[in-house]
Amino acid sequence: MKNIYPLFLCLCFTSIFAQTGSELDELVQAEKKSASNKMNLLLNPNTYNYDVQYHRLRLNLDPNQQFISGEVTTKYIAKEDLNSITFDLSNDLEVSSVKQRGNDLTFTRSTNNELIINLPVVQNINVLDSVSINYSGVPPTTGFGAFTADQHDGTPVVWTLSEPFGAMEWWPCKQDLNDKVNSIDVYINAPTQYVSLSNGLEQSKTDNGDGTSITHFHHGYPIPAYLIAVAATNYQIYNQQGGLGTAASPYFPIINYMYPETAAANIASVAVTPDIINFYESVFVPYPFRNEKYGHAQFGWGGGMEHTTVSFMTAGNSGAYSRSLIAHEMAHQWFGDKVTCGSWKDIWLNEGFATYLASMVIQHFDGEAAFTNDKNSMITSITSNPGGAIYMTDTDALSVNRIFSSRLSYKKGAMVINMLRFKLGDTNFFQGLRNYLNDPLLAYSYALTPDLQAHLEAASGVSLTEFFNDWVYNQGYPIYNISANNITAGQASITINQTQSSSTVSFFEMPVPVRLTGSGGQQQDYVLENTTNGQQFVVNVPFTVTGVTFNPKKDIISKNSTAVLATANFELLSGVALYPNPANQNLSLNIPAGVLMKKTVFYNTLGQKVKESTIQTQWNVADLASGVYLVTVSTDSGSKQLKFIKN
Repeated sequence: MKNIYPLFLCLCFTSIFAQTGSELDELVQAEKKSASNKMNLLLNPNTYNYDVQYHRLRLNLDPNQQFISGEVTTKYIAKEDLNSITFDLSNDLEVSSVKQRGNDLTFTRSTNNELIINLPVVQNINVLDSVSINYSGVPPTTGFGAFTADQHDGTPVVWTLSEPFGAMEWWPCKQDLNDKVNSIDVYINAPTQYVSLSNGLEQSKTDNGDGTSITHFHHGYPIPAYLIAVAATNYQIYNQQGGLGTAASPYFPIINYMYPETAAANIASVAVTPDIINFYESVFVPYPFRNEKYGHAQFGWGGGMEHTTVSFMTAGNSGAYSRSLIAHEMAHQWFGDKVTCGSWKDIWLNEGFATYLASMVIQHFDGEAAFTNDKNSMITSITSNPGGAIYMTDTDALSVNRIFSSRLSYKKGAMVINMLRFKLGDTNFFQGLRNYLNDPLLAYSYALTPDLQAHLEAASGVSLTEFFNDWVYNQGYPIYNISANNITAGQASITINQTQSSSTVSFFEMPVPVRLTGSGGQQQDYVLENTTNGQQFVVNVPFTVTGVTFNPKKDIISKNSTAVLATANFELLSGVALYPNPANQNLSLNIPAGVLMKKTVFYNTLGQKVKESTIQTQWNVADLASGVYLVTVSTDSGSKQLKFIKN
């Protein structure tokens, strides 16, 4: 059992909608709805005293009936000396017997949906034992609606959607979100005409000779109770393969369970699934459950759920799944199911990554222009408000609306991940993520934001403390004022000034992307390490600069930034200079003959305007504090940026 960070888990619950814009916002609304019930339910402290190791579920299902019966065997280790053991189980379900090694045990039911089993002798701490519970009943249709018998196109169907706290509505379990069970076996006894499914690989299907069959599934990876799922109807199965079929990347099954009436549309829509999963494997680490399967199971709830190894999906109006939904759900198998965020404050580790991976699919399949458009759409949403941090305060973490903020947890989370990639480079960035996903303390367990930072720092050798402080823990974004000047043939000067949308960050130290262009269509891209305000860079450029563009590929978050060519007539303005420099009281400006003054603006190193004049060429600067100042001189021949030091 994996049991880290108690009390917290981030649900990766998605709707039928796609990656960007209003579609992503719809996805978030579904997650908010799902989480509302989850956050209002307290975990049961009476189940903290044991760790679940294994479940065997023997279930009797009939899609025609809102009814379940079965036997659940649980192996567990005592965390303290036990006289009794408590399971979560809805009071709508009745228990007929509890056995341990063939002997009947006594039990009681509480009014708080508990099954309390009395042990015949004290079970000592660290001792492994097991119990088998026989139960039956009608799972409630209110509450979480975790067990549903319905119809599609006139055919009965049954499915489960446990969310985080619905499992107890259809089987006796420990509903601690952070208690990952090491392995499970699920046996589904259902009418023979139906196809049954669950997590992991189908091991066998046995005809009972009485109109029913038992289908056995085994899942051998750690899994929390809420991700255990079953379904049965007249599914049409469509098989695919993931992997490359090589020794390094052997094939594994992708199994799609589809309603026959929409199978044609769904078969067309899932054609991209192997390509996406192979792409994720090539970039990150092997599919986390490749010894078993991946796949999709159609169901009737208005959304989707990334149950481990089989994402439950609702088709759109066309009867098909969208590519971005497939990409988003699949991404959660790495970032959400294999490594799960350890608290609500860290939800961006799930949702930011799932959003960014779906954006990477756009880059991989549609090209850089489409990827740039997707990033630009996210930036527009992120900067629609000047504040907001990815990482939440304790108060924020109590608000469903804040946790599932499309602007912050999803889009800003995704763009911060993109900026980490931009800052570190693909080699270091992806190696850090591979190490993060393979960390034995995190894999099939839980992670916090510092865990991600540590792995990216170790892979790159770059300290990210400043970056995480600015972009993760604090708020806002930078606003850039960039000017470029031709200095001489073959060289240009680029000056960067920055203000901030939020006072929580004094300065965003960032690599700043700038593109210089020439009259003949030439272009050259530069990444400038901007660490101070008014910073000036001299770059080699093999043409006369006629244009400048900031952030051409939308790699960093910013708004209302400007990039201007200060002058193309650099020979005429070469004589513009300030003197004396440094200055104590009086400062003068030398203007060559034939150049007419328009305006002069003085900025301090924080980018704040401290003095402005029009045609004036002499100033008393005694009132200015000591330090470095940037002076922008605007003339009829163009502009030039100068520095002077006030003693």
